[in-house]
Amino acid sequence: MSLPCAPRAEAAGFVEAEVAGRVWRLARPADLESLWAAMGEVCAPPGWDGDERLPYWVELWPAAVLLARAIAARPELVAGRACLDAGCGLGLPALVAASCGGRVLAFDYEPEALIYARKNAALNLPAGVAAPLFAAMDWRRPAVAKGAAEVILGADILYERRFFEPVAEFLDYALAPGGRALIADPERSVSAGVCDRLRARGWRVTTPLTAKVAQSGQNMTVHLRELTRAEAKCKEG
Repeated sequence: MSLPCAPRAEAAGFVEAEVAGRVWRLARPADLESLWAAMGEVCAPPGWDGDERLPYWVELWPAAVLLARAIAARPELVAGRACLDAGCGLGLPALVAASCGGRVLAFDYEPEALIYARKNAALNLPAGVAAPLFAAMDWRRPAVAKGAAEVILGADILYERRFFEPVAEFLDYALAPGGRALIADPERSVSAGVCDRLRARGWRVTTPLTAKVAQSGQNMTVHLRELTRAEAKCKEG
């Protein structure tokens, strides 16, 4: 983490999204623009290795909203299943999956994100709904058993090309035989060709949903990618 050269004001805030006929209100420390401004007053510590922990997690991105809506529309995909939400951020897809009966472990690389994700579970989930478990984890070093997840969820986790191989290896490792991954991927040049690359690694990739989503000042076309192992489909067929 970077070391402050000047005090940084903490601004409380919330962001909202409509999913499944209700408004989900998520706590966060501030909006991304405010945090960018604050980072102008922050110095990098000695030995900074360039593996930046940029605070993208403070925003609720269109991909997370689309993924949450897709889960709510098809609760049978997660109900009663072991679900793993990769890069959970503020937690919306994980919370919706939990509300649909999923047994959810949500993780993020940034520990501060998990503080707010836990708050958001308390704010949004009714009594009787099992809240997700939240953990700090790096998908490059997964701290879960091989094949632990029947469903893997991910929203906007391929926003840099350097993430493709680690994410693909994580999917190979963590997804149970016969499981599926639901990846909400905004239409960006950086992720062009990702479906072909996944197919080359033995995945069957479909796109059951594409929609324009307006959220947090963004208006993006988002694709929902559904991934299953191609060999598993062949055996079933």
